[in-house]
Amino acid sequence: MSEFISNVNTVLYSYVLIILLVGGGIYFTIRTKFMQGATLKEQLTSVAEKPKDKKGVSSFQALMVSTASRVGTGNILGVASALMFGGFGSIFWMWIIAILGGASAFVESTLAQIYKKKGPNGCYGGPSYYIEQRFKCRPLAIVFSVLLILTYGVGFNMLASYNLQSTFDIYSFYDSKITPWIIGAVVSVLVAICLLGGGKRIVKTTGFLVPIMGVAYIIVSIVVVCINIKAIPEVFAKIFYEAFDFKAIFGGLGGSCLMYGIKRGLYSNEAGIGSAPNASASADVSHPVKQGLVQVLSVFIDTLLICTATAFMCMSSGVVPVEGMKEATYVQACLTKTLGGFGPIFITVAMVLFAFTTLIGNLFYVDKAIIHVCKKEPKKWIKNTYYIIFSMLIPF
Repeated sequence: MSEFISNVNTVLYSYVLIILLVGGGIYFTIRTKFMQGATLKEQLTSVAEKPKDKKGVSSFQALMVSTASRVGTGNILGVASALMFGGFGSIFWMWIIAILGGASAFVESTLAQIYKKKGPNGCYGGPSYYIEQRFKCRPLAIVFSVLLILTYGVGFNMLASYNLQSTFDIYSFYDSKITPWIIGAVVSVLVAICLLGGGKRIVKTTGFLVPIMGVAYIIVSIVVVCINIKAIPEVFAKIFYEAFDFKAIFGGLGGSCLMYGIKRGLYSNEAGIGSAPNASASADVSHPVKQGLVQVLSVFIDTLLICTATAFMCMSSGVVPVEGMKEATYVQACLTKTLGGFGPIFITVAMVLFAFTTLIGNLFYVDKAIIHVCKKEPKKWIKNTYYIIFSMLIPF
């Protein structure tokens, strides 16, 4: 069974998804005449648009929910993994994929606005809604919703919570048999509190936490880069040299900087995967395209800012990962060298915030998928029941 799962995973993760997502990004970039760069001014102005209904979700709030889900532990550990196994050149290909992904994010979020439904507690929509309406195929739409519930409510959230507690294992108080359960229980309770407050509390929580954690992370990365400013020319030289070392790339494609960069770009910003449109549909905007433009910014924030910040903090430090080193340990070692004892503590705090906002952002998507399957908003006691179930999965 283990070998079977591994083989299927290799085919999907290394070939099928990459061809579909990169191909989609290139196609949409061409069809929209490279709107990612051409509409930068409109992207920024669309974020500031106020909802017509004062109780509605603004473009900025929808942006924060989608960014909360996108910006997670992968922005730290995933980037560290790409550097450790793919080298500096992987960062260049990560940038390219993020730019292409902006077009995919634009299209899927615009579609979510076009085909959204109005309910008693605001608007909801996403890929399941436009699959059902455009292809007249509800069974396929339900399959998408069920897979989204399992992926974001169970798989991604259990991974995020595992990564969250893994940053504590460098501290003396960490006990592998007890500490993860304590951390899991605390996070579980906090997530449940946000969920039981309903969608509005989720929107407000992410709207408050995401800008703070994002700005703080960027500021610290700039400080680290300034301290190691002499190393930056060499860092850029290695990025471009390794990115175009085609002999190394095609000699071992599966483990090359090209493949690691593509994977990091695709699975960090989630462009084309169909998650962010569930948040986009909730926004109250004057035109569907405006929310599409806002989601392009979310991709750029995730990859071109947060992922790049992690990469430069690690690359400029001069720390070389050794065999058997964990990703979290590598990032903490990089910051320890530059910032001393503050470095590991900062990474731990960042991981906690990134993981926490990912947990509640993902469950916002789950909520919308359940509404689609039920054809209406479930009764409050039903919603509270599945909120508690998903929260209880976190410690495990």
